[in-house]
Amino acid sequence: MTEPFVNPLTIPVIGFCAYSGTGKTTLLKKLIPELNRRGLRLACVKHAHHNFDVDIPGKDSYEMRHAGARQMLVASHVRWALMTEDKQEPAPSLPHLLRQLEQDEVDIVLVEGFKKLALPKIELHRASHGKPLIHEVDEYVRAIACDDATELAVDIKRLDLNNVEQIADYVCDYAKQEQQKIDCQRLPLEAPCGCETDTSKTLSVGEGVNHILSFVEPLAEVEEAKIELAVNRVLAKDAVSPINVPQRTNSAMDGYAFKYQNGDNNEFEVIGEVLAGHSFDGDINPGQAVKIMTGAALPANVDTVEIRELAQESEGRVTFNSAIKAGQHVRQAGEDIAQDSCALAKQVRIGPAEQGLLASLGFGHIPVYRKPKVAVFSTGDEVCQPGQPLSGVGIYDSNRYTIMGMLRKLDCDVLDLGIIEDRQQALEEALQQAGEQADVIISSGGVSVGDADFVKMALEQVGSIGFWKIAMRPGRPLAFGQVGKALFFGLPGNPVAVMVSFLQFVQPAIRKMAGEANYKPNLIPAIAAEDFRSRLGRTEFSRGHYQLNDKGQLEVRSTGSQGSGILSSMVKGNCLIVIPESVAQVASGDTVYVQPFAQLL
Repeated sequence: MTEPFVNPLTIPVIGFCAYSGTGKTTLLKKLIPELNRRGLRLACVKHAHHNFDVDIPGKDSYEMRHAGARQMLVASHVRWALMTEDKQEPAPSLPHLLRQLEQDEVDIVLVEGFKKLALPKIELHRASHGKPLIHEVDEYVRAIACDDATELAVDIKRLDLNNVEQIADYVCDYAKQEQQKIDCQRLPLEAPCGCETDTSKTLSVGEGVNHILSFVEPLAEVEEAKIELAVNRVLAKDAVSPINVPQRTNSAMDGYAFKYQNGDNNEFEVIGEVLAGHSFDGDINPGQAVKIMTGAALPANVDTVEIRELAQESEGRVTFNSAIKAGQHVRQAGEDIAQDSCALAKQVRIGPAEQGLLASLGFGHIPVYRKPKVAVFSTGDEVCQPGQPLSGVGIYDSNRYTIMGMLRKLDCDVLDLGIIEDRQQALEEALQQAGEQADVIISSGGVSVGDADFVKMALEQVGSIGFWKIAMRPGRPLAFGQVGKALFFGLPGNPVAVMVSFLQFVQPAIRKMAGEANYKPNLIPAIAAEDFRSRLGRTEFSRGHYQLNDKGQLEVRSTGSQGSGILSSMVKGNCLIVIPESVAQVASGDTVYVQPFAQLL
């Protein structure tokens, strides 16, 4: 009877099962780099049926372990490994082993072996082996990868065992679907999926982000963009190089090129010169050399360059006062990028460096995903349009412009709906219009649980909405829902809270929708130049300014008063100082993580 399996992790797990000799490991050795290329972070669990060791006698770790240490952790700047002596029958269970993984650093676990578990699996099958199908007795086989799919009649997903890209497609789709199920089960909230609401529950920042991302579908529409207009767009297909880079084997230095010969021969007859962009078509015999410039193509049968600074030329002959190594100072054709190789993977946001790389390969146009369309509006009778007279009880609308500025930094098409008057019918009409035209709708203010706000009432009529409390400061209230197919974000009303909430929740959703794969905020360590206080159970985002101190260390201090309405604190700062929910106080001199504004603002 199949042993039941309960996944103890909050990430997907999938197994690969087959009879011995089918090629499980061979497939995984090809599949793992393909999944890595697509941005998935992987952990692998391998079940062994015999005694095994991971180090060798004579190594300190081996000797200490065999001297009686139950656990031995050996670490370097390259990797670390934990070995545990756990002699028991039967072998440790898969759930126990999975708990040892750093799931925060992994997107999916691939399991080889454990075929008797009720674990979702891909079966590998080779018709030539004459073995029966495992899926006929194991209902947990989700797909079969076989070497002759045309002759195999099965009622589940069939994959080509020799097509690694197709199997990778299946694993990526499985990971996405399973992660959505896991996130939904973990967060019992009112949302478009129909989960129950518990508005009294306070979510961590990570839980809120994960739940939002489970609803985001990347845009599928692809269009062509001129290379000069490609910055900040997201590449829709792998850019395969049509040429070698460099195109020809060339010199890495100014100097002299010649055919290397064994021995101490370091004197050559100089018979010509090769400039960058030109070639030397004559014959170069042993004992002869040509002057050559950096980037110039090496003549035929020449393989070595010596730099000009180590050469002495006189009366048509050159000598070198150093030992010569074969192949030195030479860049081989295709050394940087080989022809027909993937020069830039899809789902990457194109910056100036990526734009230059694509241009260097000759691409005049590139396929990119359509830009997300985002509708933005403000509400409130007290909100006034900048440039117009300010009423005695009014405030100028800053949030809408802040939001639109951040959206344009993310290369979105922005639909400005302006200021919508505080009437439910007007808001319903605006939301209906936005839901038909946009992929995302954003408003600010009126999202606290219990607010008698027209935005809430209008959304209840034309869409769905959940009001959440996020364990963060600033920006505790957050609304998220749908109007038609458009996602809706209701951000807090205070200007700083709007920006912080946008950075943490809206930005990752927009990036995923735009086709960008596996975006993570850039957090870098810095030394606190002052004390910072927070509260356990809440993530604190203080506005800060980081710079190098006189010791060359990255140091950060606050911008002063941290009120959520003080927008100047964002102007003075260049980062958010992130104090996690597990920390109540950071002392001066401690290490703290900062989120630079340079990534977006």
